[in-house]
Amino acid sequence: MRYLMCLIFAGFTFLSINAVNAQIPYPSAPIKVIVPTTPGGASDIMMRQLAQKMSESMKSPVMVENRPGAGNVIGSDYVAKAAPDGYTLLLTYTDHVFNPYLHANMPYDTVKDFVPISLIGSVPLLLVTNPTVNANSAGELINLAKLNPGKLNFASAGSGSSLHLAGELFKLMAKIDVEHIPYKGTTPGFVDLIGGQVQFMFPTSVSAWNHVKNGKLRALGITSSQRSPYLPNIPTVSESGLPGYEASIWYGLLAPAGTPPAVVARLNAELHKAMAHPDVKQKLAEQNFSITPSTSEEFGRKINSELDRWGKLIKEANVKL
Repeated sequence: MRYLMCLIFAGFTFLSINAVNAQIPYPSAPIKVIVPTTPGGASDIMMRQLAQKMSESMKSPVMVENRPGAGNVIGSDYVAKAAPDGYTLLLTYTDHVFNPYLHANMPYDTVKDFVPISLIGSVPLLLVTNPTVNANSAGELINLAKLNPGKLNFASAGSGSSLHLAGELFKLMAKIDVEHIPYKGTTPGFVDLIGGQVQFMFPTSVSAWNHVKNGKLRALGITSSQRSPYLPNIPTVSESGLPGYEASIWYGLLAPAGTPPAVVARLNAELHKAMAHPDVKQKLAEQNFSITPSTSEEFGRKINSELDRWGKLIKEANVKL
């Protein structure tokens, strides 16, 4: 009898706690967005702009916390293991779908341990060369590489980075023999590209544009599927010599798996509201950022398709860290 009474009391307590939790409005505490990169980078700046507007709209703090390291794995793992209550989120980007194929022992599952909130948008890369390279289009660069197998090389911000895999995709689709030279970041890569030690590179359009304007680099094509409204005179790589090529960096927001659907829906709506704010749109436009909000389901489908696409490339190109 005593055992039965304990069970009834425990069940009543459980239901009472759930009832109380159901009545607590969301958000009732600060929301923390983990950015898995160092402060001051493009993703960090973008998320801080969005977080400010979300804070104003939700009337509750939305704070950014940087947890860089291990190719974004450290920050992502922190969110994967956080309570699924909507108070710990992850700003993720294209590298999220690279990591399962680059790290032998991932501490989390890229799909199962997260629930998508929304895609935010994308930033195109630029195919740029040293001005001394005898090529004025992607097609001419491909022809030059075919005439000089093994003699051209391309820089990246490090093995397994978006810039590296953009180059590997170019190499594989064009069927050319070029060498990858990894650097510890984009800046040292620029130094050697401008100095002529490497021949081409796929940096973000924002980081490269001043060098292009100053004549230190030549832009051959933009990596988005369509021309950028911010750089309308730059053809796409696809139209300038390599049909079907596309390698932009996309960004989105994730929550831990198990986050209640109502919370995901609220975050989706608030994020979309922030993305539509004129101040945010203007600031992101200055970074050549294309805003493309989505539903949770649409973002989930994109992650799955990108996993298939880049996983195939990483295996075919035998990319190793």
